[in-house]
Amino acid sequence: MSSSKSQAFDRELKKGSGELLILSVIDAQRRHGYDIGKLIEQRSGGALRFNLASIYPLLSRLEKCGYIKGRWVIEVGRRRRRFYRLTSQGRGALVARRQAWRVFVAAVNRITKGQ
Repeated sequence: MSSSKSQAFDRELKKGSGELLILSVIDAQRRHGYDIGKLIEQRSGGALRFNLASIYPLLSRLEKCGYIKGRWVIEVGRRRRRFYRLTSQGRGALVARRQAWRVFVAAVNRITKGQ
């Protein structure tokens, strides 16, 4: 696979998993967009990087769906930031998406493992 095709494939994988990743990192505590992106990068060992231009539309979509709730906070000595937390509907969506992801990965592994 050429480098450009590989990059396009990687983008599609990220696009399909972005909402699951965001819901997962705000499961334990509220976070702002920049923090969400950095945490995804850190937890993936640098394999997954989301720029802010792609994170904020996902956050907006998740908020419109009722899965997360954003709130503006002015931090001492800093600018204001929008922090996001999971709603009860979001927790249910996260459970369902995690299960669907496990089924998907298991199916792909069954197909791609060496014979």
